[in-house]
Formats: sequence, C-alpha cells, structure tokens
Amino acid sequence: MNLFQAIILGIVQGLTEFLPISSSAHLRIVPALFGWDDPGAAFTAIIQIGTLAAVLIYFAKDIASIAGAVLSGILKRKPFESHEAKTGWMIAVGTIPIVVFGLLFKNNIETTFRSLYWVCSSLLIFAVVLSLAEKHTKNRQQQGLRGKTISEVGWKEAIVIGLAQSIALIPGASRSGVTITGGLFTNLDRETAARYSFLLSIPSVFAAGLYELYKTRVHIMASTDNITNIVVATLCAFVVGYLSIAFLLNYLRRHTTNVFIVYRVLAGMAILAMIASGKLLP
Repeated sequence: MNLFQAIILGIVQGLTEFLPISSSAHLRIVPALFGWDDPGAAFTAIIQIGTLAAVLIYFAKDIASIAGAVLSGILKRKPFESHEAKTGWMIAVGTIPIVVFGLLFKNNIETTFRSLYWVCSSLLIFAVVLSLAEKHTKNRQQQGLRGKTISEVGWKEAIVIGLAQSIALIPGASRSGVTITGGLFTNLDRETAARYSFLLSIPSVFAAGLYELYKTRVHIMASTDNITNIVVATLCAFVVGYLSIAFLLNYLRRHTTNVFIVYRVLAGMAILAMIASGKLLP
C-alpha cells in the first residue's frame, strides 16, 4: 500500500474499533470499495496496537488500579481480596476463549473468514443479536430494574462476555459489538458494558499485535516504505481511537446502540447488493 492508503486505513481502524460496527469488516470493505489490495489479517492485528494504546491511556487510572490490586493480592496470597483484583483475574479468564479459538481457527481467520460473504453475514446476524440485547435491556428498564455497574461485574458476566469476545474473530462481528451484546444480556448498563469491553480487549489485542508484528517483521523491515506505512497507520488509529472511546462512552450514557444496528444492516445489505451486481468481488 502507499502512504495515503495507510492513513485512510489507520483512520478507519481507529474509528471503527470501538464503535460496534467492526473494524476488521471495514478494513476489508474499504479497500474493496476503492479497488485496493486486501491489507490482510496481520496488518489489522498490528495497527490495533494503536487503538490498544488509546485504551491504555484513556483507562490508565483504572488499569493501574487493577494491576496494583492483582499484584498486591498475589503478594498477600489473597488474589480476590478486592474488586479491582477480582476484575483483573476475570479479564484474564475472559481472554482464554479468544486465545483458544484464535489458535484453532487461525487459518480460517486469515483466509476464508475474510470473504465479503462472511463479513456481510456477520454484520447482519449480529445486528439482530444486538437488537435482541437492546430489547432485553429495555424490558428490564420498563420493570424499573437498573443495569449493573462495573463494581457489580462477576464471574458469570466475565465468562459470558469472554465467550462473546471470541466471536469477534470473524470479521464483521465486531469485538465491541459482541462484548457489549454479552454485557447487555448479562444485565450490565450500556456504558459499563462498553467500558468492560475495552478493558477485556487489552490482553488479546496486545498478544495478537505483537505476534503478527514478530511474524511479519522480515517483510515490514524489507523497506522503509513498509515501516512508514505501519507506523503512520498505527498512529492514526491511536489518535482517532482515543476520540472514539470518549465519544462512545458519552453517547451510551444517554442513547441506545440502535443507530449502530441500523448502520450494520444497511452496510451489510449494500455490500451484498454490490457483490450481486458484480461491482465487488467477494
């Protein structure tokens, strides 16, 4: 790719990583629309380091508190002494499913699942699932029940959301989308579901990014253009990603995810129509 493409894809990554519309889908769709080569799963994983950095900085206080509590619990031999320590271990356990499924379906993730048929199907199917989660939340609100806050997240919620996160290995599912969906089904409020989703993403995104960076290091280092493109795309993803986190958390305090559900349906149907008309190759 050239520098312009790297900038565009970095912006796309930062904008769509945290909104429940799937960054991996858009990193597949946008190049297809412009006639560019598919940047590939490795490129996606590497520039996610930029959006990971955005999470680390935005939630620095929370992360420091959780990490300190986990370390303190280990030293005291009381690993679940505080809620922060318990949260750290729940994030670790919740990361296991995506690691297991990521290794089992690694080849499919890098090849078959990148078909636009898979992407569109995921956009549409999980739009329906998210709408069901919103209906569940609305029914609870009508009964006068409030959503759980971050301090009320327990092992059941952690395991369900962790399993949901593994679905995000399919482009189009959306990591934030499926984890927020899992959070809503386990009775978290929308902002808490999003916040926990972002914290849960840290271990898996970090591991995947470093792994792909190591695996493709020879190709990246083959030219200064490759290095520049990766660095620029990652920086763009970081800046836009930070702004996206702030936007989404503020938005979900007062709104549902319905606008994203509608977008997913429209995007999925539009891409399928373009494939059917021969304007796009799947």
